[in-house]
Parts: sequence; C-alpha cells; structure tokens
Amino acid sequence: MVIGTIILGFGLIFHLQGLSVVGPESSFMYANPEWVTYGIEIFVLGIIILGIGIFLKIKN
Repeated sequence: MVIGTIILGFGLIFHLQGLSVVGPESSFMYANPEWVTYGIEIFVLGIIILGIGIFLKIKN
C-alpha cells in the first residue's frame, strides 16, 4: 500500500508539472503536455497498486 501511495503521489506531481502548476521552470517536465498524460497514467497505476494492497490486507 505504501508503494501505491508513493507512485500515486509521483503521478500527481508529474501531472501538475506538466500543467505548469508546480516545479521549477527549468524542468523538462514543466509545461510539457506529454507529462500531463504520463502523470495521469502513473496516478492511475498508483491507484491500482494501492487498491490491490488494500484488497490483500482485507483478505488476510
């Protein structure tokens, strides 16, 4: 669950950098539309991993 949460956080940060909301302007991700999409994909992956972790915790 911890790994899923970390990945989810990275996805959110990458998404916001792609939107020019956070991060230094010198970053290659800043204002880059590709990183908006990458951020969303990483965020969803984090949700999936977190969901699997929660499911396994409840199951045991």
